[in-house]
Amino acid sequence: QMRLVESGGGLVQPGGSLRLSCAASGTIFRPSVMGWYRQAPGKQRELVADISNGGSTNYADSVKGRFTISRDNAKNTVWLQMNSLQPEDTAVYYCNVHLIFPRMSEHWGQGTQVTVSS
Repeated sequence: QMRLVESGGGLVQPGGSLRLSCAASGTIFRPSVMGWYRQAPGKQRELVADISNGGSTNYADSVKGRFTISRDNAKNTVWLQMNSLQPEDTAVYYCNVHLIFPRMSEHWGQGTQVTVSS
């Protein structure tokens, strides 16, 4: 069974930066999409950014220009570089992997807390 482990969360002041990482233990067959979601207290979980094995990316409007997602297919790892962080970015961030083969499946990490506060 695939396991995803996130790291890199923490407390940062407004305007600061953090880099989240997610390492997958199992084989990530192609095609695949790896992404980051977040959930703030009292709000729905939302997509922050995702990236295909071919490098195609999607970003939530709220993070465009501030966040950058990247992945290394050989290392089964995805990162989220977060710059110009604001208090509204405070949330638990979850790593996600969506696969089609060998069967359609979705995998989630345990989440890492990001807090932006002065």
